[in-house]
Amino acid sequence: MIILRTLCIFVCSLLGASAFAQSADTSRVPQSAAEISLSFAPLVKEAAPAVVNIYARRVVQTRRSPFENDPFFGGLFRDFNAPRPRVQNSLGSGVIVSADGFVVSNYHVVGQADDIRVVLNDRREYQARVLIGDEEADLAILKIDAEDMPFLNLRDSDTVEVGELVLAIGNPFGVGQTVSSGIVSGLARSGTATGNARGYFIQTDAPINPGNSGGALIDISGRMIGINTSILTRSGGSNGIGFAIPAALVAEFLDQARAGLTSFQRPWAGATGQPVDADLSDGLGLLRPEGVVLTALHPASPLVAAGLEVGDVIVEVAGQPVNTPAEMLFRMSVQGIGETVEIAYLRNGDNLRTKIALIAPPDEPPRDVRVLGDRDVLTGLTVARINPAVSAELGLPLNKEGIVVVKPGPLGRRVGLQTGDVLRQVDRIVIESPADVGPALRRAVPNVTIDAERGGQRLLLRFRA
Repeated sequence: MIILRTLCIFVCSLLGASAFAQSADTSRVPQSAAEISLSFAPLVKEAAPAVVNIYARRVVQTRRSPFENDPFFGGLFRDFNAPRPRVQNSLGSGVIVSADGFVVSNYHVVGQADDIRVVLNDRREYQARVLIGDEEADLAILKIDAEDMPFLNLRDSDTVEVGELVLAIGNPFGVGQTVSSGIVSGLARSGTATGNARGYFIQTDAPINPGNSGGALIDISGRMIGINTSILTRSGGSNGIGFAIPAALVAEFLDQARAGLTSFQRPWAGATGQPVDADLSDGLGLLRPEGVVLTALHPASPLVAAGLEVGDVIVEVAGQPVNTPAEMLFRMSVQGIGETVEIAYLRNGDNLRTKIALIAPPDEPPRDVRVLGDRDVLTGLTVARINPAVSAELGLPLNKEGIVVVKPGPLGRRVGLQTGDVLRQVDRIVIESPADVGPALRRAVPNVTIDAERGGQRLLLRFRA
């Protein structure tokens, strides 16, 4: 008992001496878990200057007159309930990722903004412009005109492990820059687990609240592993389940912004699939549930060119396991168009490997965009032929064919048309090309019937022109 007590006093003395030595020494980034337990202060001091507050403004028109587009009542009630501009403000966070002023944030923070201000931790302010914004990935790259800026280095997010200590830095509720700590509590989160079927995320229990969106999730070396983007909550506050977009995707966005692209270009798989669950696994003769089973393939898909078939199960892309379509798309996106990647797949119990070229969605056959003019029935209606590129832009199902509404225009919107509607017939006249739409509408006057398809359902629209 006396020996144990003496040993305890000796160990405690060593820990006290270590803490005293560290406080006396110049502050530095903690190098071990023991040092982390003493304080995060040196780490925060190093990383916080690169995390910025973002103030975005958007001017919208409200209180539109119900008679605004009416040919008779529009003039009579011109001033009735006239539309008025209203300013919408959004608050979020961002991260400087290069010394020459590239900033990353969430699309939902800045994507639709007319005016963006970036405010640094030292109160310096800059106007920012969006270089690339992508709603599906919920990422945006901004640029401020400044040099020698503090910035965070990006870590390869594929090296992140569950249980790692992390810090979330942002501006929750507009109270000012705030730091919260936690661990990586999950990887490869996608689908219903996140409330976003298209996303692929790192999960953390570090408290994330409104305003933290676009802020940094960093490791204990001060490297950014993700951009905080969303939470699962019933109350609106943090319940310990937050999600961050992996730094690997941020790096690809940054590369495309530096290359001068104005929209994010992601590779096209030309395929649909579903996760392999226990029931599917038994039916496919697999030893365990894994991978993504292909349910449909476009004839121009690079997977078809590589020899894959419907029913094959993709288990790896670029050396990383995939278990959901969102994860497969993520692995392709971080590689980028123009690259060649190896995939592993299962067919009839055999383990096979092949390489596929990552390509942009083909713009063939030609989309042949047509915009109806002033003399047409639905002035401003924009239509195009469906091809893989058009399908990717509008989110249409794979292998969909026909003529699609790209923009309904003000009159098309009034009669019920929406972007993505596929036009089949106008007054029993089959629409086979974009050039058929205008003449078919003119021939149908005055009583027009449009037979269309929306979300796989037939749609009939009737109006008098």
